[in-house]
Amino acid sequence: MTPNDLTHFGLAAAPFTKEISDDDLWLPPSKIAIVDQLVDALSARQSVLLTGEPGVGKTCVLRALRRRLPESAFRLTYCHNATLGRRDFYRQLCVALGVNPKATAASVFYEVTQHVEQLANEQRHPIFLLDEAHLLHQDVLDHLHILCNYEWDSRSLLSLLLVGLPELRERLARRHQRSLFSRIHLRIQLDSTNPEDTADYLRHRLRIAGCDRDVFPDDAIAILHEAAQGLRDLDRLAQSSMKDAARRKKKLVERDAVLRVSESNR
Repeated sequence: MTPNDLTHFGLAAAPFTKEISDDDLWLPPSKIAIVDQLVDALSARQSVLLTGEPGVGKTCVLRALRRRLPESAFRLTYCHNATLGRRDFYRQLCVALGVNPKATAASVFYEVTQHVEQLANEQRHPIFLLDEAHLLHQDVLDHLHILCNYEWDSRSLLSLLLVGLPELRERLARRHQRSLFSRIHLRIQLDSTNPEDTADYLRHRLRIAGCDRDVFPDDAIAILHEAAQGLRDLDRLAQSSMKDAARRKKKLVERDAVLRVSESNR
C-alpha cells in the first residue's frame, strides 16, 4: 500500500504484510488449542504430524509453538528444504545442528545421533522440524524412522515434527511407511477458518496497524471469506480491496470493491 493509502485509512503501517512479529500473531481459539496439543506432545518427547491446505495457518501455529518452547529445555532445528537426497539431507541437518558434516551418509548419520545424545545428556530435548515434508524424496522418508530409534527403540531422544500438505498423511499411511507412521504419536489436520475467524483476523491486523474502527462491513467480509483460499490469499485480497476503496475516496471497503478485486483475480 502507498503512503496515501495508509493515510486515507489512518494506518501507521501496512496491515496485511507478511512481516509481522511473533507477538502480533493472530490465532483463533481452535488453533491455540492445537498449539497446546503440540507443546504437550513434544514435552512428552513424542513425534508429530501437522498437515493442512496452503494458507490455513500452519506457519502461524509453528511460530506460536516456537514461542512456547523454552530454549533451556528444547533445541528446535528447522529444515525448510525437503527436496534433497538422503546424504545432502543429513548434511543439511548437521549444519543446522552446528555439527561438522562428513563425507558419507553413514558418518553424517553417526554425527547426528551423537549430537542428539549429547543434547539429551544436557537435558535439552531436540526437535527436528521438517517443513514442506510432502516434498521429501522417498529414500529420505524411508530413513526417517531411524532417527526415532535409539537403544533398541526404548528411548525417545528426538522428536520429529513433520509439516506439509494433506497428501503427506496419505503417503505416511501407506503400508510401506508403517514403521515411521507408527512412531508419530500426534497427527493433526488443520482446518480452514470460519467466517467469524475471518472477521476477527481482519480486525486484528487492522488494529495492530493503527486502525481501531471497522473498515470492512459484514457483507464485504462474507465475500472475502468465500473468495480467499487461506490467510495468504485473504491478505492479498483485503489489501487490494483497501487500495481500490482508497482510490475511490471511500472510508469503508464495501462489497463492490471486494467483488471487483475478486473478479479481477480469478
